[in-house]
Amino acid sequence: MELKGKVAVITGASSGIGALTARLLGERGAIPVLLARSEDKLKTAAAGITGEYGLYRCDVSRSEDVEETFAKIFAAYGRVDILLNNAGYGKFESLTEMAVKEFDQMMNVNYLGIVRCTKAVVPHMLKRGSGQIVNVASMAGKLGTSRATAYAATKHAVLGFTNALRQELRHSGITVSAVNPGPIETNFFNVADPSGSYIKNVGGFIMSPQYVAERMVKLMEKGKEELDLPRLAAIGIRLYGLFPRLADKLSYKMLNRK
Repeated sequence: MELKGKVAVITGASSGIGALTARLLGERGAIPVLLARSEDKLKTAAAGITGEYGLYRCDVSRSEDVEETFAKIFAAYGRVDILLNNAGYGKFESLTEMAVKEFDQMMNVNYLGIVRCTKAVVPHMLKRGSGQIVNVASMAGKLGTSRATAYAATKHAVLGFTNALRQELRHSGITVSAVNPGPIETNFFNVADPSGSYIKNVGGFIMSPQYVAERMVKLMEKGKEELDLPRLAAIGIRLYGLFPRLADKLSYKMLNRK
């Protein structure tokens, strides 16, 4: 896909890979439209964007917010060429530690937030016969680890939704893609791992947000349907699919570091 002139809506765009992807899209001549809950943080994130851009305060956990925001976007730009569903958060606690309401809240943001935003753009994309939806899932959506029952469940849901939607929209002109990154050095861990122990334990595997953002933009350009990061983890996931129970036993000490 030629990104120049494309209207690209990015949720969770006030920091991290969302903000960096917006900047990279701007450099390629696209029109990034940044969405997040904090307007002040959005303005800070947009400061380094080259060319035209838009920003809207939007809480993806609220249906009214999503409907109103996308109505404004379509009124302003007439279309959405790319939707990057990036908003989400995690919290690493065991099942016995975490309250049910926190499972509910995380699913509402990480999974239902994607459903809400996707439903807002798909009818318009179908009328035009083109578009791209990119959902940021996680390696956690393919491989469960301890103290991630709530987070992994949300990302499994995102992958199930993405894979089913891809089949539903095949031959419609709309590309549906999943990005499954491992740990990234962002503010995500301020909530997920406030003690810093997990970051310390996975230091050799953690990726820079710049690297992940660059790979996501390449996925958009090439129209790829799935991207697993880092590459070594992608190989491991394929092996896990072949020998899941054996892989669980062999990888327990290496992967369960939260």
